Amino acid sequence: MNVENNTERERPSFEQALKELEHIVQELEKEDVSLERSIELYQKGVELSKKCSDLLEKAELKIQEVQSSSN
Repeated sequence: MNVENNTERERPSFEQALKELEHIVQELEKEDVSLERSIELYQKGVELSKKCSDLLEKAELKIQEVQSSSN
């Protein structure tokens, strides 16, 4: 098994990242979350949001490539 395969397995898919992001939002909406925990959740949420955005951007580029190659 090569390093690239291991890295791919460690990265969450778009769907996994989005689901985790939704869970973070639910946690942040609770009234009993401490400030420290809120900051941790917020930081993780920002990371996941960026990951989702990057994955969507890559998907869009791939779709554009397919469309341009089919013309």
